[in-house]
Amino acid sequence: MARSLDEQESKHRKRADYGYFLSYRTRWSDNDQYSHINNSVYYHLFDSIVNAYLIQHCGLSPSQSTQIGLVVSSHCQFFAPLSFPQVLNLGLRVKSLGKSSVTYEVGVFEEGKDSPAAVGGYTHVFVKSNSRKSTPIGTDMREGLIKMSWMGKTLLNSLMTVRRTDEGF
Repeated sequence: MARSLDEQESKHRKRADYGYFLSYRTRWSDNDQYSHINNSVYYHLFDSIVNAYLIQHCGLSPSQSTQIGLVVSSHCQFFAPLSFPQVLNLGLRVKSLGKSSVTYEVGVFEEGKDSPAAVGGYTHVFVKSNSRKSTPIGTDMREGLIKMSWMGKTLLNSLMTVRRTDEGF
């Protein structure tokens, strides 16, 4: 079976490909009968790192924000088994950023390893919290997400180059 380009790219990710990290100490209950982390646990991990970033860096207050992100698609590719009592490092990046949606990618690393054991993520469509109708991503949210996107890193690098040129550096 031929692997997709995304799967090939995902397998070759490294820690340096991610800009925000969260540690997770696995629990006994994360393991399934096969003595590895159950597939469903990975989606809890994705949700934890994405929402931690949104709360800490994008101004999200889940119970009070006027807009929220709803998951419309998700995926995960597994490359190596993980299990209790390992400590994991979750890496986050924004893969694409649209007018009202964002696609996140999460690398799941065993502590001390540079290659991910799994790579997955999901797409949020932002909606008004009261009506659940699609809405453009708010300014604070967008600014925080741009910082995590490759587009944002390129944009920030371009701005720094222009600034250095303007200032005679």
